[in-house]
Amino acid sequence: MKLDNKKIFKTLNPNKVWVPILIGLGIVFAMFYLDPNVNAQTLKGVFDASLPYIFLAILVIIFRDAGYVYRIREITQQELSWTRAIYVIILWEFASAVTPSVVGGTAVAIFILNKEGIKLGRAISFVMVTAILDNLFFVIGAPIILFFAKGNIFPESQVLESQLENSLQAIFWISYGLYAIYSLIMAAALFYRPRVFKWVLIKIFSLKWLRKWKHDAQEYGNQIIEASKELSGKNWRYWIPIILATIFIWSSRYLMLNALISAFVPLSIENHVIVFARQVIMWIVMMISPTPGSSGTAEFFFGQFFAQFLDGYTFVTSILWRLLSYYPYLILGAIFLPRWIKQVFFKKKKTGEISHD
Repeated sequence: MKLDNKKIFKTLNPNKVWVPILIGLGIVFAMFYLDPNVNAQTLKGVFDASLPYIFLAILVIIFRDAGYVYRIREITQQELSWTRAIYVIILWEFASAVTPSVVGGTAVAIFILNKEGIKLGRAISFVMVTAILDNLFFVIGAPIILFFAKGNIFPESQVLESQLENSLQAIFWISYGLYAIYSLIMAAALFYRPRVFKWVLIKIFSLKWLRKWKHDAQEYGNQIIEASKELSGKNWRYWIPIILATIFIWSSRYLMLNALISAFVPLSIENHVIVFARQVIMWIVMMISPTPGSSGTAEFFFGQFFAQFLDGYTFVTSILWRLLSYYPYLILGAIFLPRWIKQVFFKKKKTGEISHD
């Protein structure tokens, strides 16, 4: 696999933070001026928030990020130091924040790990493992949490009903099916029959109208075989910590909003489960968003999914939610990226020059 450095550096560009910020601000201002229920008095609702719950929401975010750092260290078998793992996660999150969710930051993650001194084949296998585990959390966890939500998962919204009718449920279940199929195929390819996967892939892309992508398919098949070799022989002591870390990460991601909503309105245990479950649905909606980091899409759909619980506090909670869960990664990425480039490229170059002399 050859990494396109120019393409990756177009993604890892601090100037890109302005695109999602402007989209997000545009949607927020549009909602403020077009929604008759939102006014200056609504914004004052932010002062009604319970500080202990706000601190709890922030703490949950910190725990989530700590989980990411721990997981990448465990996946790489502690080849990364804690400091280097923090850099990797911040830049990975930054890449995800400035690219459309449907695109994601996979190539960037492989590039970052490779530049941190991990061989390309190993970097590919590590990123593939994180992707499969994240998808499996959704595929396995979604039916469980939806069962406990007792069917109250799809929001009753006039806007959604008029625009989407029953298609929101269709979008969710079709997307769920595609994620499940993709996850099972990739897991089977990576852990069971990588060479069979490559053979099938080449056969598919040997068809006349797909032939121009045959070389890329063959290359991808080779990556799967290489990644499979790297992961073969790993015992339960390797897998258990990273599986538990994945569950912890995604649970923390969703529980942050539960804490934030609780800062404004009391939630029963049943409502906590429903809020948690609806975030699973909303995650799918955000995943197919064409905007960087689902900017604008997230702010709009937040109100449709959670106004039932928040009522007059919906607008300020949606702003706080994005301020805590999204925008920090844009800022941190813009700060850490120049330092990382200096450390990885220029220091290595200097070291190479000194050893050469």
